[in-house]
Amino acid sequence: MPLSIVIPVFNSQETIGQLVEQLFDMPISDSLQVVLVDDGSVDGSPQICEDLAQRFHGSVVFVQLAKNFGEHNAVMAGLTYSRGDWVVVMDDDLQNPPEAVQSLHDAARNGDYDVVYSSIADKKDRRWRIAGSWFNNLVCTVMLRKPYGLYLSSFKIMSRFAVDQILAYRGPFPYIDGLLLQSVNRIGTIPVPHQERPGGKSSYTLLKLIGLWLSTFTNFSIFPLRLAFFVGLIGFVCGLLLVGSLIYERLTQSSFPTGFLMLMTTLVFFSSANLVVAGLVGEYVGRILLNVNGKPQFVVRKTVSHGENQGDLEGEAISTSQVAGR
Repeated sequence: MPLSIVIPVFNSQETIGQLVEQLFDMPISDSLQVVLVDDGSVDGSPQICEDLAQRFHGSVVFVQLAKNFGEHNAVMAGLTYSRGDWVVVMDDDLQNPPEAVQSLHDAARNGDYDVVYSSIADKKDRRWRIAGSWFNNLVCTVMLRKPYGLYLSSFKIMSRFAVDQILAYRGPFPYIDGLLLQSVNRIGTIPVPHQERPGGKSSYTLLKLIGLWLSTFTNFSIFPLRLAFFVGLIGFVCGLLLVGSLIYERLTQSSFPTGFLMLMTTLVFFSSANLVVAGLVGEYVGRILLNVNGKPQFVVRKTVSHGENQGDLEGEAISTSQVAGR
């Protein structure tokens, strides 16, 4: 099977049916596998996905997770069930044009890449989300040594080799782009248009973006701890200079002011810095605890596929849940 498409689905009953139909209108539809991963939807998305698996016999696999685990965890579940030599990951909202899948596939094969990202010049998202994505890309550039100018889009294609490296990660906090940047360096981009969302609303919130930043901060780099050390060192040196300055003024001035404002400012600054560092260390320790306690990466409730390999897929659903819980 040359190509698999993994689509994390969350409350997208207005768009997921159209998206799958458009994908199977492509010229390569005869050798296409679509993996729909429902990430705890509360609308009619699960039933629509199940109907699609029955309609497109053997070409659509429906994976229903037991609860909402997050986009990247859902993608990990979908990659587990993918069978293609190349795997595309795309959103469920039709903002990524289905016809661009063929362009990504051609670029990846012709350029001998392990991953090809879509480059979007004009995003049709809210300004706060565009700003959040920009900040996340900046963080990845600094912490993960992401090539400058590379935009980490959720719409991308990966080789089977890259997918296998991603699936080797068993922790409960996956970040797909971070895992890719740690594993491969044959990375390309192609321009892809971004469309207006035809229906529904985005499930991404500011809180989810903050969670994504924390995963980038704490899962793939110790740079924040090093930064905290250097900030503390600079604060220590500044404190010594301040003490020396105060001693000098006390010795050279007969009427030395108490300096309450300076004292309170210094106290507030260093107390806040201590709390930030303590919170950062606590985030690292908390994630270690969740890993040790076996927090699952995802839990599969059921799979639906009406192809010849239905029994194999159902058997893997059990093993996937067990592996994710290790």
